[in-house]
Amino acid sequence: MAPAFHDILFPLDIALNSAGGPERRTEIVALGSGREERNARWAHSRRRYDAGYGVKSFDALSEVIAFFEERRGMLHGFRWRDRLDHSSAAPGLAVTPLDQAIGIGDGERTGFSLIKTYGGTFAPYARPIVKPVSGSVRVAVNGDEAGEGVDFSCDVTTGVVTFLDGHVPGEGAAISAGFLFDVPVRFDTDYLEVDLSAFAAGAIPKIPLVEIRL
Repeated sequence: MAPAFHDILFPLDIALNSAGGPERRTEIVALGSGREERNARWAHSRRRYDAGYGVKSFDALSEVIAFFEERRGMLHGFRWRDRLDHSSAAPGLAVTPLDQAIGIGDGERTGFSLIKTYGGTFAPYARPIVKPVSGSVRVAVNGDEAGEGVDFSCDVTTGVVTFLDGHVPGEGAAISAGFLFDVPVRFDTDYLEVDLSAFAAGAIPKIPLVEIRL
């Protein structure tokens, strides 16, 4: 059975009470002078989560086990909703088509990949968004909102916005977008150890997840 990505969302009520965040890989070399040389091994961060914190009942535990079995452990990826970071907008604000700059038109280019930019002063980081939420993507050209299905389409399996014939942005046109998104992840273990006696006493099972590149 070949590895695949299952376009299904991990149980949302469990995910929203879980723990995790971004991980980077930095190589540090200490010099004889006491100074350091630092090198980023990864161009993009990789997120890790522990879904165990969201499991509060036997029913939720059973739901996770069923989900784990259907994914065949680490074999198949799936969608994960990061409670802290799942929107193009600033925390507490609604999505607008002006949230994120995603490209500049040249009169010929039709496809633009969704990105979310972090920071803006020293070294802004552009994160590729490959799993937008269906129906959430809004796009603007030079500040004017475009119509999905009329002016553009969005592939929610890749995060690519494609402008339709007759609506290709002109040269120098600023393209922006707003969206909700999920993180593509897989289980980071092939073994879920569940001690029911410990669980009944309040112990949290460990259910590790890791972001995958598609």
